[in-house]
Amino acid sequence: MKLVHYTYRKLSLWLLALMAVWGLLFYSTIMYEVMDETDDTLKNYAQIIINNVLYDESILNTEGNLMSFYYFHPISVEEGENYRDMFYDSQVYVESEDENEPVRVYRTAFRMPNGQFYELELMISTLERDDMVNAMLWYLAALFILFLCCTAVGTRLILQKIFRPMNRLIDWLQNLHPGTEVPPLNNATDIREFRLLSDVAYDMANRSHRAYKEQKQFIENASHELQTPLAIARGKLELLTENENMTEEQLKELDAIYNTLGRAVKLNKALLLLSRIENGQYAETEPVSVDELLDELLPDLMDIYEHKQISLERTKEATPFIINCNASLAHILITNLVKNALLHSPDGGKLVVQTTPTSLVLKNSGSSPLNASLLFKRFAHSINRKKGSTGLGLAISKAIATGCSLRLTYHWEEGMHVFSLIK
Repeated sequence: MKLVHYTYRKLSLWLLALMAVWGLLFYSTIMYEVMDETDDTLKNYAQIIINNVLYDESILNTEGNLMSFYYFHPISVEEGENYRDMFYDSQVYVESEDENEPVRVYRTAFRMPNGQFYELELMISTLERDDMVNAMLWYLAALFILFLCCTAVGTRLILQKIFRPMNRLIDWLQNLHPGTEVPPLNNATDIREFRLLSDVAYDMANRSHRAYKEQKQFIENASHELQTPLAIARGKLELLTENENMTEEQLKELDAIYNTLGRAVKLNKALLLLSRIENGQYAETEPVSVDELLDELLPDLMDIYEHKQISLERTKEATPFIINCNASLAHILITNLVKNALLHSPDGGKLVVQTTPTSLVLKNSGSSPLNASLLFKRFAHSINRKKGSTGLGLAISKAIATGCSLRLTYHWEEGMHVFSLIK
């Protein structure tokens, strides 16, 4: 998730919660004020009625009108002296409307001049109040939604503008490639942190490019300097073997030394290739057909290992397996995988090569499963290490596959080693 989207989501949730709490508090406050105003009205009206009753006792036999009702109930002296006023909501049946209407009720007690206590039950219709509350609720909801939308849109636009320098920096970083010059970074901004981040990123990119060039130069120089003495040493060994005074034991020792030097030459070349792959020096890519590579390589490799009497089973689909990779590296990758399968198959074993539009699967006979966690590491040889192996073949294959956005996996299945190359 992008930083701007993450920040926007968090701010939106916070604003939504904050505005919801604000709306509830505002609604509660308004409702309290409306109820308090209604109760004050009832108190004032009750006081007027009581004053009128004290002046004219005949009012005790009346019951009010359509919008307000009042009733008088005689109560005992004890009840009157301990009476507590109360407010509550209720409903009253209105005969003219033939339905119940909501009312606010106020009950209080008073004493007539003759000493008789009466309870006054005063009711006032709350239809207008309820209509006002409903209207206020709708207006508040509309205001809430409008304010939330405006805030959300405004916040998003502001965040997009704030994070624009970071987006430019990310685009610039994505255009950096090993081995290419660092492009200029034009990312002017008034935000100190983003300006500092851009300066640090540009400086780090330049230092990384210099280190890359130095490392590349060192690897090439080291490889070249090692190749020369190794070639000279092998040449001198060949000259020594032509000496007629050499004994058979000495020739055997020279042959062992010659083979060791040959392995050192291959190891030097393999390490140089692996370093170049990991440093991204093979940047040129193109669509490569794995099926065509297999059709080209399998006959020659099967001829080389003909002495092992390995049977080949080849299956493929109408749509070829196409990978986007450097052509030379793709050739090395497929060659390493097939050679590895042939080299480590027992005599009389079986090699199965399957391709689909999205994968290559190589299966070869074996006696026991391999350690998948170490298989693709450098120099992680098995116990039955084959003579002449550098221990870098699968490590190189893994590096090529990773660089071509492919997955190279291994598992053991029904007495066979299974290597899968998957898009």
